[in-house]
Amino acid sequence: MNNPDCLFCGIVAGEVPSEKVAETDLAMAFRDINPQAPTHVLVIPKRHSPTLTELAGAHPDAAVGVLTLAHQVATDEGVAGGYRLVCNNGARAQQSVFHAHAHVLGGRDFAWPPG
Repeated sequence: MNNPDCLFCGIVAGEVPSEKVAETDLAMAFRDINPQAPTHVLVIPKRHSPTLTELAGAHPDAAVGVLTLAHQVATDEGVAGGYRLVCNNGARAQQSVFHAHAHVLGGRDFAWPPG
């Protein structure tokens, strides 16, 4: 279920410190250490999977848990009226930690296209 070499699995296990903002039985949310917006929270499943697409295929309940907690975080952080939910899947998309996760970004205006 967890990967001992994974940073985010270490956070889930409580072995790596984080600034937790919310948690459910399927997912947890914590502040990004390098924020790209006034609100920048990572939402991760408690179950290890390299990408969200792989998680959705193997454990759809965990993927829904990530999305549900992301919405709760946006609401709790006061950005539900306009926020960006970013899911980088794979190295070419700049995913740097290969444990499925979503970035909840808000508190400022965003441009398009994003990349």
